[in-house]
Amino acid sequence: MSKPSLEMGLGVNSALSAECSAVSPQVAAEIGYDLSACRALMRGGSKTFFAASLLLPPRVRAPASALYAYCRLADDAIDLGTDPFAAMATLQARLDAIYAGRPGSAEADRALCQVVHRFAIPRILLDALLEGFLWDAQGRRYETLADVQDYGARVAGAVGAMMALVMGTHSAQALARACELGVAMQLTNIARDVGEDARNGRLYLPREWLREAGVDADAWLQAPVFNSAIAQVTKQLLDAADVLYQRAEQGIAELPRDCRPAIHAARLVYAEIGHQLARNGLDSITQRTVVPRGRKLALIARATRSALIAPAGQTKALAPLPAISYLVNAAAAPLVPAPQPRRTAVWRSFDERMARLIDMHAHLIEHDRLSR
Repeated sequence: MSKPSLEMGLGVNSALSAECSAVSPQVAAEIGYDLSACRALMRGGSKTFFAASLLLPPRVRAPASALYAYCRLADDAIDLGTDPFAAMATLQARLDAIYAGRPGSAEADRALCQVVHRFAIPRILLDALLEGFLWDAQGRRYETLADVQDYGARVAGAVGAMMALVMGTHSAQALARACELGVAMQLTNIARDVGEDARNGRLYLPREWLREAGVDADAWLQAPVFNSAIAQVTKQLLDAADVLYQRAEQGIAELPRDCRPAIHAARLVYAEIGHQLARNGLDSITQRTVVPRGRKLALIARATRSALIAPAGQTKALAPLPAISYLVNAAAAPLVPAPQPRRTAVWRSFDERMARLIDMHAHLIEHDRLSR
């Protein structure tokens, strides 16, 4: 299936667990949960966002790991279980306990409880995420682009909002751009995974667009093939994603300075998946699009450089994508969390950051070699 973009800023790779161990004991104690439990909960993930996650500051990387662990387990519980509705009911009950401050014995629940109360994450964001997972299990039909964006808002936009809150960003404009970045990533996921999804009986391309291109969606699902009509619809979806990637750039400028490199890297590298797909002739039926490692390195280096430059001027106010409005409204006025002790930020020179980036990619390349 076209797995949801839980990766939005979360550093999704099983190797992220190793990165959690790099968090200092002081930070771990302040966050208030056992990071070794988060390491044990990491499953699967994306090499692209493993690289981006290493640019996140420890204060964000650790709670993001807890969010990722819970989201991944919830996704698997609904999508891989025998009864998605029963799984949904169980997860809702677990959230009730988490928000009441009485999490169960599951390590993911205890970690999530610390995060949602520390960062005042509204329940509606996690409810939206679970609803999107259930839509997957139900095999929901998506007639229009707006319908697809509604799905992306739940499985990816909600994660963008949660990550913005963990980073310490509460402005409506920044939250809107974070949600839209999540939706853009999900549209890219869908375009990249058209063939894989179809072979699993799932279709996320807007059926309205398919009809306009002369494709009978249900008949095509029985025997998915690549042709010019599918290429046309795939391009339309990538164009819609690019619009949101451009909007998201404004939101990155509103993030704390130490968070910008990771999110900017995620935006650039994920958008590049769509660009690479276009260079491959828009064929995601017979092949899977992969961004070459050298290109990823160049984009991550570019993101790191750009984040060190102060944004020029005030960002333009933009109305949020309709699909994400309710998420922004819920997240823009959170409960005020308990005051936390201030820590002195450690600023690194450009040379130090680039050296860290080189070390990071040496680790990534070694991980790729060992996982083959």
